Amino acid sequence: MKVLIISADNFEDSELLVPYYRLLEEGYHVDVASLKKGKITGKHGYEVEVTKTLQELDPAEYDLLVLPGGKAPETVRQDEKALEVARYFFRKRLPVAAICHGPQILISADLLEGRHATCYRSVADEMKSAGALYEDREVVVDGNLVTSRQPSDLPAFMRETLKQLD
Repeated sequence: MKVLIISADNFEDSELLVPYYRLLEEGYHVDVASLKKGKITGKHGYEVEVTKTLQELDPAEYDLLVLPGGKAPETVRQDEKALEVARYFFRKRLPVAAICHGPQILISADLLEGRHATCYRSVADEMKSAGALYEDREVVVDGNLVTSRQPSDLPAFMRETLKQLD
């Protein structure tokens, strides 16, 4: 099974690294995609190697999409290919796991109308405006969609994300 993480510079370090290493530990192949090749740097200075650019990836190769938070989603959501990838996962009913500001990508892709979800508190109004049924809980699962609010929710986020792959 293959996992796709989409992010960019200024990601929330733990929200990318915890899923990345936890999924590797479970034996999944994990690609990190971004706007350009090279390394992306988190808010706290951690660097992650980009294995694919958004333009060169084929979403049909993947079984799970992970959208970490931080400031990266604000950049990623401006790229049409990132939105197309998210729409592909929803259309195919494949699992999507988004934490903190990660759901901003789903908001921009018009995917949250009528879906139960959560996010970082500063994104909650935008999520509600997009038609989501916002819930202030550590993890919200709605079918193929897993969302969480912040780094302290990572244990619940990963528990529910891994259940999607069973």
